[in-house]
Amino acid sequence: MRILIIEDEARAANQLKQLLANLSFEYELLDQIDSIEESIQWLARHPAPELIFMDIQLADGLSFEIFKHIEVTSPIIFTTAFDEYAIKAFKVNSIDYLLKPIREAELAQAIKKLKSRQQSDQITPAVMQSLLNSLQQPARRAGMLVKDGSGHLHLNIQDIVYIYAEDGLCFVKTKAKRYLLNETIDQFMASVDQQHFFKINRAQVVSRPAIIRLEPYFNHRVKLLLAHTSNQEFIVSRKRTPEFKAWLNS
Repeated sequence: MRILIIEDEARAANQLKQLLANLSFEYELLDQIDSIEESIQWLARHPAPELIFMDIQLADGLSFEIFKHIEVTSPIIFTTAFDEYAIKAFKVNSIDYLLKPIREAELAQAIKKLKSRQQSDQITPAVMQSLLNSLQQPARRAGMLVKDGSGHLHLNIQDIVYIYAEDGLCFVKTKAKRYLLNETIDQFMASVDQQHFFKINRAQVVSRPAIIRLEPYFNHRVKLLLAHTSNQEFIVSRKRTPEFKAWLNS
């Protein structure tokens, strides 16, 4: 089967490929893409894949934006960290979804469902709007548990300065201390107020109150100065810079 993977986290893409190998699923990987812009260009220039694995939250926004620019006829299995916010919207016959971290049994079931389908329905504008509406429900998370020594500490979301991923782990930083976070960046972003936090690149999330200054950086990017930071650099990716500036202006 000819497949396309649209995913901006290398670790997640590698995990998906390993799970497919575990299931002895025979496939030809046509390409691995990490942004909305590149996905639109690729789909416009190539024949439709037999299956697309598509992450919902990409480096430059929600992947549903792809369907506004180009007709996608391939069956799609979405991967998402949005959990309960997405479940209701995905109760349609034309698509399937997998919650991150993906489990082998659930992947096998999604593939089985795909193979048993006689005809793949396209994602219509009505279905796409339903998905968007579901994901735009206000997040209500006010706190979180982080590892602290042999136990756990409850943090107020408002006390977080930034979050970052490093060497396969995710950390949360407050004014005073760094803590290990037992979830991914995408899972964190799916559960918090999107007006308070922004994912500036694949590995960093910043809080709005911590941002002090923006400086131009090479290749049309932006460098941030944050309060309560020392040796960490914060560079907004080129793809996210326009959206980041609009977010700060809102």
